[in-house]
Amino acid sequence: MSSSISSNTEKKLIKIDVSSDSVCPWCFVGKKNLDKAIAASTDRFDFEIKWHPFFLEPSAPKEGVNKLQFYRQKFGSRADGILGRMAEIFKGLDMEYDMSGLTGNTLDSHRLIYFAGQQSPDKQHQLVEELFLGYFTQGKYIGDRKFLLECAQKVGLEGAAEFLEDPDKGVKEVYEELEKYSANISGVPNYVINEKHKLSGGQPPEVFLRAFEVAAK
Repeated sequence: MSSSISSNTEKKLIKIDVSSDSVCPWCFVGKKNLDKAIAASTDRFDFEIKWHPFFLEPSAPKEGVNKLQFYRQKFGSRADGILGRMAEIFKGLDMEYDMSGLTGNTLDSHRLIYFAGQQSPDKQHQLVEELFLGYFTQGKYIGDRKFLLECAQKVGLEGAAEFLEDPDKGVKEVYEELEKYSANISGVPNYVINEKHKLSGGQPPEVFLRAFEVAAK
């Protein structure tokens, strides 16, 4: 996916600001459906997508905790039903929902997403995909430095190791973006299209397509 898919100046630009957390399954579902809508619209629109941080569990431990146990503790008797539903939704997207491994603090992933955005929106969008894929389908831990660097390498992100090595780099910027884009929302994914049209949740592709049409008018 390219943030500027065509140089055709007659196409209208659709800017999309996405607030998301790296451990939010609906954010991954929403991304997949957004990508489908974009692929179906490249003959009419150019796109610029920027990802912004949100923390579903701000106090989650950095060292990580068992993912399945955490969800069962958080959702209680509803956990198995919720997880079963997500597994079916992922299956519909040709993916296997993997509940193995750890979950925990997502600050480092948001630092890396911010860093990628400074290099290019394309790399940032691709990085988000790799982070989601690893966490939700491969049992990777979102706070694992090795996993983060593997994702960075896959998308050609330069200087990621040096950036993450300093625990202070990007933290101020992440919280500034959190305040700017996510202070007034209660959940994710949240989308703002052309700075005024808002959507939330893992919307199907046709909802995004309609939103593009409205935003382009």
